Amino acid sequence: MSSLPAVLVAAGASPTPSPSPSQTTPTVPSFQDAQQSATNAASWVEQNWSTWLAMGLQILLILVIAVALRAAVRRAITQLIDRMGRTAEAVNGTALGGLLVNAERRRQRSQAIGSVLRSVASFLILGTAALMILSTFKINLAPLLASAGVAGVAIGFGARNLVTDFLSGVFMILEDQYGVGDVVDAGVATGEVIEVGLRVTKLRGADGEIWYVRNGEIKRIGNLSQGWATAGVDVTVRSGEDLDRVKSTLDDVAERMSKEEPWNELLWGPVEVLGLDSVLIDSMVVRVSAKTMPGKALKVERELRWRIKRAFDAADIRIVGGTTAAETVADTPDPAAAMAAPSAFSNADSPQAKATAPIVPQQPTSPGK
Repeated sequence: MSSLPAVLVAAGASPTPSPSPSQTTPTVPSFQDAQQSATNAASWVEQNWSTWLAMGLQILLILVIAVALRAAVRRAITQLIDRMGRTAEAVNGTALGGLLVNAERRRQRSQAIGSVLRSVASFLILGTAALMILSTFKINLAPLLASAGVAGVAIGFGARNLVTDFLSGVFMILEDQYGVGDVVDAGVATGEVIEVGLRVTKLRGADGEIWYVRNGEIKRIGNLSQGWATAGVDVTVRSGEDLDRVKSTLDDVAERMSKEEPWNELLWGPVEVLGLDSVLIDSMVVRVSAKTMPGKALKVERELRWRIKRAFDAADIRIVGGTTAAETVADTPDPAAAMAAPSAFSNADSPQAKATAPIVPQQPTSPGK
């Protein structure tokens, strides 16, 4: 049986070899095809270049306006903060100077307010510009805003304490409730403010400890350093003392104290004898009060007590302690002090004396008797 190639050769036809993959030549585009593609691309660019140019100009305009507006707003905020500082410095030399805060408190408060306002302004301006640019690219912002809203709600629930602390700190600084150097009662802690932050306030306690109080936990603030303070001293004397002499002595103490340094600067008003605060059977309480510089009431009270005690000792006016003080009676000899108390043992025949007598042993009797 002959093969197929032999039959084809006998018929006068040469066998055609089967093409192999390595021998396949790629199809080369013709000049007409390249020209057509270039024409289509040029036509597409020609049709859309105006749209691209408009989008580019719109994006550039948005960025320029956003940057310029942000710079203008930040500059205005800085000038406002500087003007507030200059106003405080101008009033510092007047009679209201004592009501204002110190330089460190003004500086920290101005920095905090300026930082918060600048951050808020930058976030609003740049965020609005970013949304406008995305809308220029024909991007649907509804899903993005919805996702941001859901994420914001989730973050708000998870970090609600942090948000509460931050907002409370912002309002405390804006309202100037307290500042560095103030002595405040925050409910959870009491002390001198050494730092005011947007989240935490640091207080220095009376024993030197530092309290870190979260702003969100502060429900009430008692500022002991704003305006003026009141120093009050209660003087308890015997009910038999001459009130006119007591008041005259207190007036002398107040007059001398108001003329001496540094008390003449700490006292913002005369030391007044308000009168009898209470009258008991054997004592009476005289109330003395004075208006002082903020935060100096305790110091003035201690000096007042010191001076009043020395003045009363010199005037032979006795200060008694407590709300009731028993009058001391002059010591008189007791006539019965030298006499011994009667005793049952003085009588030898008394049952007590017999009970304490020694037991006499009995002699045994002989059997013959």
